Amino acid sequence: MRTKDRKHVESARYKALVKKTSEELLNPEGAIEAVKGLASAKFDETVDVAINLGVDPRHGDQMVRGTTTLPFGTGKSRKVLVFAKGDKAKEAEAAGADLVGADDLIPQVQNGSLDWKQYDLIMATPDMMGQVGRLGAIFKQKMPNPKAQTVTPNIAQAVADVKKAARVEYRVDKAGIVHAPIGKASFTSEQIAENYHALVAALVKAKPSSAKGRYIKKVTLSTTMSPGVKIDPLLAIRAVVK
Repeated sequence: MRTKDRKHVESARYKALVKKTSEELLNPEGAIEAVKGLASAKFDETVDVAINLGVDPRHGDQMVRGTTTLPFGTGKSRKVLVFAKGDKAKEAEAAGADLVGADDLIPQVQNGSLDWKQYDLIMATPDMMGQVGRLGAIFKQKMPNPKAQTVTPNIAQAVADVKKAARVEYRVDKAGIVHAPIGKASFTSEQIAENYHALVAALVKAKPSSAKGRYIKKVTLSTTMSPGVKIDPLLAIRAVVK
């Protein structure tokens, strides 16, 4: 099939899925059922959630960033690079880290001989941050950070959580939106729902004290190849705020 024909088929498929959706605001469980019904690709699509928060990320005291553990994981393991030494390095390796090193990795990153971009996550133990800190201009957003729990003395557990795809990192973007995967279309509705509630609970807990007005403003659920389904913001947090 020629490229333009493939694009036409994909466009027609997407337009057909759009017709199956509505502007109606659903509760989380209803939205999950809806997006599972829209997943029709030949691969196991990722279920993503986009949450618009009532914060202004331009102000440092309104930055929302952190990690949380999803009860059923995201369904996708990630490659992990770890800076650690001694027993902590051995623990990271045993937990499944893809590459572990200490001072020896610093010059490799600096001279470009280490392809660090192939790793989804870069982690470090606190005692290594004196050396790793010199790589901040290179790593940029992938730089290990205590707030994201990528700098931790419990490196084995952190690596294990990432490798079994149980941990997800969230970070509000410039538009005030948090995007995060909460499972696969093949997951049961109950599994996706538990993951969703775990993420929302973490975001509610991370609400900056300086944030005013409605905090959860808009919630949209979708799969990799489907249009979004909207969740009623008032119902979005009902299960996690008692």
